[in-house]
Amino acid sequence: MNSFWLRLRERLINFYPPLLGAGIRSRTIDELTIHVEMKLTALNRNIVGVHFGGSLYAMCDPWFMLIMMRVLGPDYIVWDKAASIKFVSPGRGTVKAVFQITPERVNEIRAVADRGEKIEPMFSVDVLGEQGQVVAHVEKLLYVRKK
Repeated sequence: MNSFWLRLRERLINFYPPLLGAGIRSRTIDELTIHVEMKLTALNRNIVGVHFGGSLYAMCDPWFMLIMMRVLGPDYIVWDKAASIKFVSPGRGTVKAVFQITPERVNEIRAVADRGEKIEPMFSVDVLGEQGQVVAHVEKLLYVRKK
């Protein structure tokens, strides 16, 4: 899939029903960075009035995989393999997260895959509340290999 289709998919993902329904909005900053935010609404609030944990995870789900798919291109297989989320404090108001992979990390992953090996890189992100406090810590394990 060429970069045009990946960029189009990234724009349209804001209309994907699970993200749209939870009020999750993404904005691509550059090739390696995506900002995501979610406002607290009646559709993503839990019984005690804070962000529902499933919505907090949904907010973090696809972004590292999409970044890697875009920068590696169509000659590589990129899959989400595993994830974990740790809830640190209640999420009230608008929560935000920045998904970023360094060029050095991309080069390391590409080098291993180019040798014909699979690689399973781990990425992490903190979901932050309006005051900058950590609401949740998410880890994502990807699977990458050359086709």
